[in-house]
Amino acid sequence: MTDALSATAAPWIQAQTTLLLAQRGHAWLLQGPSGLGQYSLALSLARAWLCEHATPAGACGQCGSCHAIDVRTHADLCMLMPETTMLELGWPLSEKAQGEIDDKKRKASKEIRVDAMRDAVEFAQRTSARGRGKVVVVFPAENMNNITANALLKTLEEPVGNVKFVLASESAHQLLPTIRSRCIGHTMVWPDADQAKAWLRSMEVPANQVDGLLQATGGRPEDALLFAQSGRDPSSWGAFPKAMARGDVFAVKDWTAPQVIDAQHKLCHDLMAVRAGATPRFFPTKEITGLTASSQALAAWSKALSQAMKSMDHPFNAGLMLEALVGQAQTTLNSGH
Repeated sequence: MTDALSATAAPWIQAQTTLLLAQRGHAWLLQGPSGLGQYSLALSLARAWLCEHATPAGACGQCGSCHAIDVRTHADLCMLMPETTMLELGWPLSEKAQGEIDDKKRKASKEIRVDAMRDAVEFAQRTSARGRGKVVVVFPAENMNNITANALLKTLEEPVGNVKFVLASESAHQLLPTIRSRCIGHTMVWPDADQAKAWLRSMEVPANQVDGLLQATGGRPEDALLFAQSGRDPSSWGAFPKAMARGDVFAVKDWTAPQVIDAQHKLCHDLMAVRAGATPRFFPTKEITGLTASSQALAAWSKALSQAMKSMDHPFNAGLMLEALVGQAQTTLNSGH
């Protein structure tokens, strides 16, 4: 993820901003799969709600409020995210949290910490500094554990003063029902292919890579942009299925474990789809033709990959982990012989 995503207004994000600004409500839940722009839309709404010269289409981009958000210093905006995401997107941590991490007392959290939530609740109860209300953005909202989520419930249901909440999620089903019920839900709009391609080209993705990147990410433009920025060669995507069938670890030597697991999950999905008579979504049909995985082996592989996702960030030996992942793929993809 890069903050360039929020800086360039994709047409489908702009259209949804206009749609939601025309509606009333103090708590929104933006939901949908990754790569559709939940963070971008959440920040676009926050900018508009706090803007000094907002229009029905959104923030002006020129006023003091817009500038304060650009430089991450707006007194009436609370970004509630895992510390790892805050650092990645350039949002400042609390002085206490930053000090603990700098002093190596702990690592940056990948969950939204309950301490941060309590600070956000206190923030919501204070008077607006700039006089246009306050906004709390929670992203990814599914990274709240039950304790953190419960700390938000009362304030979410009965906010004090003019405060708005926008929760953005890529796995809304993981949220507590009590959180979902207190928000107005908005399902993210999928851009059409022409919009997605034009936007990727505007983000300086080479035109000859756009189609392949969109297929590799299931048509999700922000995920396609992240792939393009990951340093991987997009042409290696089509060769991935056969490389896994050969057990070729060298083919993914520059990939991270999360990238390999994601690609294997997509390959497993496509092979299951083909066995069911459907069209593959992530890989060209010709690249998975001839792979002979059995249905039973694919089901077991899918389950194993889901388990691997839970431990992929643990400090294992990266080389050994890649070998294990590729070895498992090779066994599965040749299980039909």
